[in-house]
Amino acid sequence: MFEDGDDRPYLVVRNHEHQYSVWPAGRELPAGWEDAGVTGDKAACLAHIKEVWTDLRPLSLRQPTTGKE
Repeated sequence: MFEDGDDRPYLVVRNHEHQYSVWPAGRELPAGWEDAGVTGDKAACLAHIKEVWTDLRPLSLRQPTTGKE
């Protein structure tokens, strides 16, 4: 379904933990994912993800704690 080398348009999608993926444009997004505002061929979408997703830890692990837990 998500074959490499296809020429379909894709979206960059992101979940609440700011983890990224690609999704075929025009298909309903899976629950918990939102459009990150980038559309293109698969290679362009993956290149964008590589550029913006530099810390692969989930957002909840990247946020500083207050020490009041």
